[in-house]
Amino acid sequence: MLDILAERTYRHLFAAQVVALLGTGLATVALGLLAYDLAGEGASMVLGTVFTIKMVAYVGIAPIAGAFADRVPRRAFLVSLDLVRACAALALPFVTEVWQVYVLIFALQSASAAFAPTFQATIPDVLPDEARYTRALSLSRLAYDLENILSPTLAALLLAVMSYNALFLGTVAGFIASAVLVVSVLLPSPQPSGRRGIYDRTTRGIRIYLATPRLRGLLGLNLAASAAGAMVLVNSVVMVRGTLGLGESALAWAMFAFGAGSMVAALTLPRLLDHVPDRKVMLGGASIMIATLLGLAAVISGLGLTWSFLLLAWALVGLGYSSVLTPSGRLLRRSAASVDRPSLFAAQFALSHACWLLAYPLSGWLMQAFGAAPALLGLAAVASVGVAAALRLWPVAEAVK
Repeated sequence: MLDILAERTYRHLFAAQVVALLGTGLATVALGLLAYDLAGEGASMVLGTVFTIKMVAYVGIAPIAGAFADRVPRRAFLVSLDLVRACAALALPFVTEVWQVYVLIFALQSASAAFAPTFQATIPDVLPDEARYTRALSLSRLAYDLENILSPTLAALLLAVMSYNALFLGTVAGFIASAVLVVSVLLPSPQPSGRRGIYDRTTRGIRIYLATPRLRGLLGLNLAASAAGAMVLVNSVVMVRGTLGLGESALAWAMFAFGAGSMVAALTLPRLLDHVPDRKVMLGGASIMIATLLGLAAVISGLGLTWSFLLLAWALVGLGYSSVLTPSGRLLRRSAASVDRPSLFAAQFALSHACWLLAYPLSGWLMQAFGAAPALLGLAAVASVGVAAALRLWPVAEAVK
């Protein structure tokens, strides 16, 4: 997998992704502490609003940015967005009111909503060979999983010697380093397509997406991944601290189990996808997630929740989660010409986060209203709907094309 880092352009882009992810992880920790300083016991409401703003920016801004990404040089576009994110992060330590946090987070996440799909659409042009691109997707997934482990650890170490406001400076440094790495290489910028109206350009990615059977199936699998993922991300703290009565470090280990399962999948998928169709791998991953949620619900109903079962379950959910998400870039790559890839990746970015916008509050509401076992059953049902849609909308015959 690491042999693709011999390609200088991709190596710099991958390094840019890693440093930006580390910076974002530091900001996540610092933002929680900032919210508590500003709102005290109301910090949960502040953070909930921040996450909602993030998802709204992702869903609303990504298609618009994708529509115009081919009108400017990609390198200049990506660097400009990194600098916008750095400026927003730099201002966060100086806020004194909650509304100022909301404004800055919207600016930062809007830039991220434009940056991420444009960045993702660039990788297939840098690595046109599908086998090498598949390895790049697995490496990218691995970077996300490692960030979930490394960022909290780094934040804890830094907080031992400095205030949380200094973590925002780490975020600024991450975005600036990302900009420097991007500007250090030449990026392919496909020639813009013919003149189109604003409506046509803004909706083109979504129209291509919804007209392509494999991508309609991908949307169903995105729903399955968000349902299972939301159970882990939203409800782990209640299950670990409340139900099991364990300490803060136990929550970190629960999230580590999820990330470890995802990393195992990311490491094994490149070779597996050389021999097994994407459809079978992705549906298999979604089935693992559903079976695990149902199995954990049965254990809780019969024996009660145990620490070992929770760790095993989260590792299996992580395995299935990565098996669904990692190959998705291959489907997008095959489904559009280079000039349309930014808008198509933007459509995937927006539509997948729309699934999260549904799954996040549903997961929290089910847990609060009914408890862990009903929440697991409800989210397994949502994931099953997604898989059923994928089976119907993504025919087997189309999967080999």
